[in-house]
Amino acid sequence: MTFEEFKHMTIISMEEICREIFMENQASIKIKKEAVAVKNLANIFNTALMLSNEKGFQSMSLRDLSRTSGLSMGALYSYFTSKDELLSMLQNQGRRLTRRMLTKQIDVNAEPDEMLRTAIRAHLYLTEVMQKWFYFFYMETKNLDKSQQKKSIESELETEQVFIDILDAGCRKQQFDVENSVLTASVIKSMLQDWYLKRWKYARRQISVDDYAEFLIGFVESALKVD
Repeated sequence: MTFEEFKHMTIISMEEICREIFMENQASIKIKKEAVAVKNLANIFNTALMLSNEKGFQSMSLRDLSRTSGLSMGALYSYFTSKDELLSMLQNQGRRLTRRMLTKQIDVNAEPDEMLRTAIRAHLYLTEVMQKWFYFFYMETKNLDKSQQKKSIESELETEQVFIDILDAGCRKQQFDVENSVLTASVIKSMLQDWYLKRWKYARRQISVDDYAEFLIGFVESALKVD
């Protein structure tokens, strides 16, 4: 599976994401017309992610968001009551979408070595499609309140657990030789994160996400002594 194939299989638009958010938060969102609400939510989220990537979410004021998005302060408050609520909406939807997309791509009936290749590709390709989201999740975790930090940590561990389970299954089938599956999964996760945290480095070297996926799979398989 290539990145282009992945994009066609899992088309993710901001409008689709925001439609889910609208449906989940209908009780608190004051705008009841779905088309209008989804359009404005997409504008708000795109603008919030852009400003957060540029200056940090904590440094972004709601007036910055209003001015850049072209929506009045009153319009913004039709969708959330505070910056903390906006942050919670972004974090919750991003975590849910990541979990769903990874689960959808990995065939639990496949052999562990194939599951590992799929998990690496799916994670990389998903972070490429949602690069601003993943960068936002990583950079803003330290600024979350304790309850949101806990959710963020749990989400990180959930992703690592996917790799731990695959590694353990591979060891049971004698496809992998792993001394510590938890540490190995943690290292794999760090290498996956490097792609979306330092895209400038790979862009400068003209390395595509497909190139990085091939290299990372080969590197990991070599370390795991895959047959």
